[in-house]
Amino acid sequence: MQVPTVHLSAEEQASLPRHVAVIMDGNGRWARQRHLPRVEGHRAGAESARTIIRAAGELGIQFLTLYAFSVENWNRPKEEVDALMRYLVHYLKTETSELNKSNVRLEVIGQIYRLPETVQAHLKKSMAVLSKNNGLTLVMALSYGGRTEIVEAVRNIATQVKAGELDPSEITEQVFSQHLYTRNIPDPDLLIRTSGEMRVSNFLLWQISYAELVVTQTLWPDFRKDEFYAALQEYARRDRRFGAV
Repeated sequence: MQVPTVHLSAEEQASLPRHVAVIMDGNGRWARQRHLPRVEGHRAGAESARTIIRAAGELGIQFLTLYAFSVENWNRPKEEVDALMRYLVHYLKTETSELNKSNVRLEVIGQIYRLPETVQAHLKKSMAVLSKNNGLTLVMALSYGGRTEIVEAVRNIATQVKAGELDPSEITEQVFSQHLYTRNIPDPDLLIRTSGEMRVSNFLLWQISYAELVVTQTLWPDFRKDEFYAALQEYARRDRRFGAV
């Protein structure tokens, strides 16, 4: 187990975000730099995910959302997509027991129906096993797209209006939020993006309106406890005013 060389002060620990979301970017570049197949970058990235999930739970962070597979990722080569799905099933098979011991609960957001049936089955099984836990809630964004989520929410609201179940004057931010995939999940306080890219890549577009953004040059397979703690330290230094003075 990695022992971090970056340490959080008592003040920083008192200022931890309730919900951290992560855009896990850089697996392909990590593999390319080492002249390895892209799938090896995903394999190494899974170890980073394991480390950060454990660290978040140990710190008492309540929600951790990982952008694991986007709707745009379906356009990648079939061989890579198939490998990612196999890694996901392998992760669920090998890690659910450990997540259970760590009191982690699992939620999934996205167009889950598009995932292979075997993946859906293992997700349902893992969520059932972890459903009674009350520690860290791990949210996996799979086949997820922020614009798709918003369009689906608008479509559902329009259906209710058409059926006379909802008056347009009753549509508020709170009502809209209840039609998103994240209806039972608080908005992220901190969004971390690895690999230095300065974009949000269609991730939680509604939910990150007031999230603090931390971008690190570190590629995701190299993102471990020290990098995570450094992002939390940066968050603790921010003055969150939510539009006020």
